[in-house]
Formats: sequence, structure tokens, C-alpha cells
Amino acid sequence: QLHLVESGGGLVQPGEALRLSCAPSRLTLRYYAIAWFRQAPGKEREGVSCISSADDSTHYVDSVRGRFTVSRDNTKNTAYLQMNNLKPEDTAVYFCAANPYGYCKADYDTSEFSSWGQGTQVTVSS
Repeated sequence: QLHLVESGGGLVQPGEALRLSCAPSRLTLRYYAIAWFRQAPGKEREGVSCISSADDSTHYVDSVRGRFTVSRDNTKNTAYLQMNNLKPEDTAVYFCAANPYGYCKADYDTSEFSSWGQGTQVTVSS
């Protein structure tokens, strides 16, 4: 099982940016699709972005499209989520997850992701 570690969360003001990182404790990230999920208090976990393994194609949900950018650096064995123009409604615990089948789907079915990180808190508040 691929264990993932997220980092980069924090407290920022509306309009500011953060970059989250996702790195495995072992094995190689490049063969997995990597998705970012978030969970706000009292809400269900939702997928927000995904990058495939085959061609680095990406997917974003409407609420973050144009503000968030998912990427990977295979030389560093790390995936990233660049979050710009953050809004209070982006406040949540953010998780990265790995899909061994390598593809991204718009439904972000959590059962298809075999490994998860522990989450990193992102708080957007003035």
C-alpha cells in the first residue's frame, strides 16, 4: 500500500494562495492517478481535482476550476495542488489519494483510491 503524506496547509486570508504537496512514504507516485479531496466540518468528503498517470490529464470540479492547479513532479515523486484566490468556502481538511488504475473520473469514487494521506488543514478567514 502506498502511504501518502500531505503538507502545505495553513491559515490564509481570502484572495491569498497556498500550495499543498503530496508525497509517498515509499513506492513511486508516477504510476498512480492522484486526486485531491477535501472535507469541511459537517460535510461529506468531496473530490476537487485529479491528475492521471498516463498523460497527466487533469480534472477539476466547477467550484475550483480556474483557481486550483493540480500537477506532479516525477523527479521529486511529489504531487501538488496550487490553490489561488482562496475563498472562505475552501476551508476544509485536504487529502490526497492514489488510484492504482491511473485514471481520473468525474465522480471521484473514493473506493477506487487505495491509499490516502492523513490530511492537512486549510483555513481561509479574514
